Amino acid sequence: MKIPIHLNALRAFEASARHQSFSAAAAELNVTPAAVGQLVRSLEDTLGRPLFHRATSGRVRLIATEAAEHALPDIRAGFDRLSLGLERLKEGTTSGVLTVTVSPAFAAKWLLPRIESFHAAWPDMDVRLDTNLRVVDFVAQRIDIGVRYGAGHWQGLMAEKLMEEEVYPVCSPSLLADQNRLKSPEDLARETLIHDQSMDDRSDFPTWTAWVEKAGVSCIATARGLQINNSAAVLQAAIDGQGVALARSVMAHDDVAAGRLIRLFPEIKFQSALAYYVVYREECGTLPKLKAFRDWLFETAAKR
Repeated sequence: MKIPIHLNALRAFEASARHQSFSAAAAELNVTPAAVGQLVRSLEDTLGRPLFHRATSGRVRLIATEAAEHALPDIRAGFDRLSLGLERLKEGTTSGVLTVTVSPAFAAKWLLPRIESFHAAWPDMDVRLDTNLRVVDFVAQRIDIGVRYGAGHWQGLMAEKLMEEEVYPVCSPSLLADQNRLKSPEDLARETLIHDQSMDDRSDFPTWTAWVEKAGVSCIATARGLQINNSAAVLQAAIDGQGVALARSVMAHDDVAAGRLIRLFPEIKFQSALAYYVVYREECGTLPKLKAFRDWLFETAAKR
């Protein structure tokens, strides 16, 4: 006879393995760490084997056993199918919670200033933002939809191009109080260059070196300056007059339109090889709440 295993025990095991901690799993599941530990122990008792090794290096860390590690993908896929099945039961409605993953900078500079119009159109839907620089697992993190910046290829996800962008220098209006300052690209040699290193691991990410080469200027030491790994902070440094930033047009659009930043040398056109993509799992593409948010993203992007 098969011994029934409670779904809550499997959920506690999966969350504990992902977080490597009963406490973090408890916070996610909205129960106590003791309850999570008890559920995991009940699963271990049922199976007759341990599921974790306890490692201590400053704090207790849970390390899944080899057998547990092999089982996790199937357990996560099972929970994913259950969640998708529940969404199908609610098909035709757009109420509930929609989990959206975006970078912190994209959230701050593009999504949040515009999200009110989505709430107005879909008042029964709650949006939960997961702001991450790292690429998240849509199944394990229960993500519905996201916006990613790249070349358009992410394993297991549909990717639809949302926006392309230019890259150009920007500075605070205060830097141009001297009318003889920054009259030509060569003048950048006397300025502090602000570098966006948010995707420094990608060779096709636009850099000052590439822009200067496009401008045909050879006298600028592009390796020097202020280096920041967040695109929103890059723009804020420029707004504060700390130097000249190499801005991404999608991020800088509102600041340029409001006059907080001035675009320099607009005659030099430099298109980024990367773009913004709406990403989601193909099997979820027809869910009403996902489709509503996807359509809103494209409609909003078309207005910029």
